[in-house]
Amino acid sequence: MARATLSLGSNLGDKRAAIAGAIAALEHDGITILARSADYLTEPWGPVEQDRFVNACILVETGLAPVALLSLCLRIERELGRIREMKWGPRVIDIDVLTYDDLELGEPGLVLPHPRMLERLFVLVPLAEIAPDLMVRGQRITEALAALPPEEIRKLD
Repeated sequence: MARATLSLGSNLGDKRAAIAGAIAALEHDGITILARSADYLTEPWGPVEQDRFVNACILVETGLAPVALLSLCLRIERELGRIREMKWGPRVIDIDVLTYDDLELGEPGLVLPHPRMLERLFVLVPLAEIAPDLMVRGQRITEALAALPPEEIRKLD
């Protein structure tokens, strides 16, 4: 069994319910949830409610290989209604595999950690909550978090 960390985000509809639904779908497909962060809300970056992004991270255990885990995440995104008309458009749910057995993997179609996700405070904050000693790209998540400029993000109760 391997351990992986996943980021779950939503900026459309009932965001917290979308994250909870994605976690339930992962569990239904045999993924064991070992830990989960709180839900975090970013400050808006535009004029409408979808411009607020709710994000959480989970630590999972799985028997799936990395590509199979990514495929499962994409299937759950489609089933829960990801809108793909725009490259960065609204998402009912977006699931990214951030790490897999703490390895940086590179093969065609698979790069872990996701090249942009770990530069974003709203991903690092919940990831640090569940795995503060996780090493990614040669440094602990908490060190990477300390090096980023401050951004408005808050834990949802």
